[in-house]
Amino acid sequence: MPDSASTSFDLILGWREWLALPELGIPAIKAKVDTGARTSTLHAFEVDTLRRDGQLYARFSVHPIQRRTDIVVQSEAMVIDRRLVADSGGHREERYVISTRLVLADRQWPIELTLTNRETMLFRMLLGRTAIAGRALVDPARSFLTGRVRQSWEVYGATAR
Repeated sequence: MPDSASTSFDLILGWREWLALPELGIPAIKAKVDTGARTSTLHAFEVDTLRRDGQLYARFSVHPIQRRTDIVVQSEAMVIDRRLVADSGGHREERYVISTRLVLADRQWPIELTLTNRETMLFRMLLGRTAIAGRALVDPARSFLTGRVRQSWEVYGATAR
C-alpha cells in the first residue's frame, strides 16, 4: 500500500493561517486549520436572507479580526444549501451554506462555508478538511507557514487600540 504522506504537496499549512475571502470583502482573516472539522465555518452575525431572481441570498456581518468588534464587514452571498452541523460540543444547528473564493498564499480556489455566530470563539473562521483535501498538507506543530499579517486592523483602515 503506498504511503499517502509521500504524495507530493507543495502547499504546507500550519494549524493556523491568514487567508482572504475577497468576494465577501474580507482581505485578511486568521483561520484555524481544523482537519477534525469536515466543513469550513465563518463567524457571521445579523444574518438575514432575501430572494433575488428566485435565488436565496444571505446578508450578514463579520468581525474578521479577533477581539476587534469595532471592525465590521458587511457581506452578501448566494445560499447554496442548508445543513445540520454538529459543533465540537455535539450541539446540532442548521446553518446556511455559501460558496466563495479562498485566497491562501499564492493560490485560490472555491470553498463552501457555513455561517454561524462564533463570537465566543477565538478564531473567526475554521478551515475544514473538505476545503483543503487534495490541495495541502497540515503541519499541526507549526503556524503561519503561508505568511503573517502584522497589524491586521490596518488592512481594514482601523487604528490600534
